[in-house]
Amino acid sequence: MGFHEVRFPANLSFGSTGGPERRTEIVTLANGFEERNAPWAQSRRRYDAGLGLRSLDDVAALLEFFEARRGQLYGFRWKDWADFKSCRPSGKVSPLDQVIGTGDAVRTVFPLAKTYDPAGNAFVRPVLKPVAGTVVVALSGDPAREGVDYVLDVAEGTVSFALPPDVGVVVTAGFEFDVPVRFDTDRIAVSVASFRAGEVPSVPVVEVRL
Repeated sequence: MGFHEVRFPANLSFGSTGGPERRTEIVTLANGFEERNAPWAQSRRRYDAGLGLRSLDDVAALLEFFEARRGQLYGFRWKDWADFKSCRPSGKVSPLDQVIGTGDAVRTVFPLAKTYDPAGNAFVRPVLKPVAGTVVVALSGDPAREGVDYVLDVAEGTVSFALPPDVGVVVTAGFEFDVPVRFDTDRIAVSVASFRAGEVPSVPVVEVRL
């Protein structure tokens, strides 16, 4: 699948609506009990970046981005303002935020991930699109140096160590991240409300699997 490593303008995504969705199949039995099944292991996020009244320059920026992606053809990065850090949105990223693996003296590559509700029925979400310059890593609490101790792949969301962490060493990381998405339409309808403002009623965006 085609993917462009560019981010939808963050000032245009701010104020958008959306979030995760899941697919649950429910069968009601004759006795009234239910059988539930979740065919999706991971949730999928949808957003609507309907801009409301913005400047015509903002509308032009949206149209330029849409045309460069050829509508639904190419994926891109999206900042989910409600969930874009390894910590709470109001917190500061720390190398101790998320456990991403444990050393075995053999493994060198560790995928980034974010764990939701680690004290309960934990859900682990792969983080495939970390933001360059925000990732910090530690080995059992000791900070590791990017470019010396490890290399970050911002397109795949992996940390590759020069030497495999020793047995039992806990690998942790903190980061900001984007969501890989595409437009969920091949048509953008723009209404010019005045010479200075335009309205784009709906800009649907959906997460893609990579």
